[in-house]
Amino acid sequence: MKKIWPVYIIALVAVLAFVLKDNFSIKINSKNEAAPTAQTTSFETKEDTQGPVSIAVTPSFTGTWNFAISLNTHSEELDMDLVTVSELIDDKGKSYTAVSWEGAPPGGQHRNGTLKFNPISPKPKSVELKVKNIGGVERSFKWIF
Repeated sequence: MKKIWPVYIIALVAVLAFVLKDNFSIKINSKNEAAPTAQTTSFETKEDTQGPVSIAVTPSFTGTWNFAISLNTHSEELDMDLVTVSELIDDKGKSYTAVSWEGAPPGGQHRNGTLKFNPISPKPKSVELKVKNIGGVERSFKWIF
C-alpha cells in the first residue's frame, strides 16, 4: 500500500500540470487574438509643415471615418471651410466629399476639429486625404489598411 501513494501523487501532479497548462494557453491566445483588432483601428498621425500653415491629421476608421485635424499658423487667418477644400480618395482613384466639420469655426490662427466622411464600402486598400489651398499649398495624407 505504501508504494501506491507515490503513483497517485505523480498522477495528480500530471493532471494539475495539464489543466493549468491549458488554462494558461487559453489566456495567452486570447490576448494574442485581441491585439490585431486594436492595431487595425489605430493609425499614425501625419503632419505637413509646408508653407505658413502646419497641419496634423489623425484618422479613425470606426463607424464614421473621422480625421482629427489641427491647423496652426502665425501669419494668416485660417478662414477656409474644411469641408469644401478636402476630399478623400480611395486606392482606385475615386473621390469622396466630406460630410461635416465639427470643431473650431473659420478664423484665427489655431483650429482643431474633426472632418467626417461616410465609410467607404468595400474598404479600400488605402485612402488619401487631400486638403487644398491651405496657406497656398495642397496637402496630401495617406494611410494603408
